Amino acid sequence: MNNKMKFWNVISLIFGVIVFIDGLLNLFRGNDFGFGVFLILLSFIYFPPVNIFIKKRFNFSIPFILKILLGIFIIWVTLAVGALAEGYYPEIW
Repeated sequence: MNNKMKFWNVISLIFGVIVFIDGLLNLFRGNDFGFGVFLILLSFIYFPPVNIFIKKRFNFSIPFILKILLGIFIIWVTLAVGALAEGYYPEIW
């Protein structure tokens, strides 16, 4: 594995952890339980071990451009309707 792949795996892992934490925030303190579960499930797409499992098990890998588009969608939706946007965490802003 070259350095470029390692870099993007680290970026993907960091983004996955951020989305996972945001899902937990929505799950436990936000007003939308389903949205929190949705974010937690989507966060697994960004974890490199899950990508390796999907590649070995189903012989399919999620394209990088799809991950970027999904990441933009997640950020947009989180800032629009998530617990952070609705003011459940005023100490963060």
